[in-house]
Amino acid sequence: MESIEKRSIRRTDFNFPGQLGVYHGKVRDVYSIGDLLVMVASDRISAFDYILPRPIPYKGQVLNQIAAHFLNHTRDICPNWLIATPDPNVAIGHRCDPFRVEMVVRGYLTGHAWRTYKSGLRELCGITLPEGMKEHDRFPHPIITPATKADEGHDEDISREDIMGRGIVSEADYLLIEKYTLGLFERGRQMAAKQGLILVDTKYEFGKKDGEIYLIDEIHTPDSSRYFYLDGYEERQAKGEVQKQLSKEFVREWLMAHGFQGHDGDIMPVMPDVFVESVSERYIELYELLTGRPFERADTEDIAERIEGNVMRFLRG
Repeated sequence: MESIEKRSIRRTDFNFPGQLGVYHGKVRDVYSIGDLLVMVASDRISAFDYILPRPIPYKGQVLNQIAAHFLNHTRDICPNWLIATPDPNVAIGHRCDPFRVEMVVRGYLTGHAWRTYKSGLRELCGITLPEGMKEHDRFPHPIITPATKADEGHDEDISREDIMGRGIVSEADYLLIEKYTLGLFERGRQMAAKQGLILVDTKYEFGKKDGEIYLIDEIHTPDSSRYFYLDGYEERQAKGEVQKQLSKEFVREWLMAHGFQGHDGDIMPVMPDVFVESVSERYIELYELLTGRPFERADTEDIAERIEGNVMRFLRG
């Protein structure tokens, strides 16, 4: 078997006709071409806002195809940016002006919300959290805990009042994306439940084009969302047991167990092949669980050449 690095795509540096620029994000390489965005999902993986040193085979394909699946199943809730997916790792869509906030929505007291709660705080992004909750308990209703979108470094929690008060997003636009956020989360929750999963929390990003608000970027992928297994959730919760989950959290947990949490002075641990392959299989498992479809592994002989050829064919019409 070829090495993990040869079966993965870590970075692209294409030069497409009419290209205006390229942005290399934590996971995606985003090419601006006229009024289109060509978004290439790489096999990079990030945690604690750091890009980890090794790629995860098929991760980009999984993310791209899960995002497309959910974007295509939520068009009745709000417009979205996606036009086409000409390659397993590529999405092409409308280039929008993004809002500088991420709409984080939480159905359960998990992850960052739990760490905040455990520290003794009872307020998150201006929202008062109920007393007497345990980790992974369900909130009475989903809460939105927005974060400012940072170009580099860590995103920061922010309240809806500060977003509107500081003019980051106008009141009219914010109220609409808040409505979209709750509608999308409910649809994601329903779709997950049909597949035996619980959508625990996720994030959405929005932008504007020609005065209309679009849902942009990925949705309901394991990079942007956390899922529990529905079967046995109540029993595990009643016994105070760890919830069985499918998300990127197990990568964070592995890093923390090896002394890395993204703090100054932390040394990034080496991810052995066996762990990298296990992460890849977890992503594939989530794809199949979420979509109800078998995962078809794309040709990895020369991923960059395959991507470039498929994008060029789309651009030529």
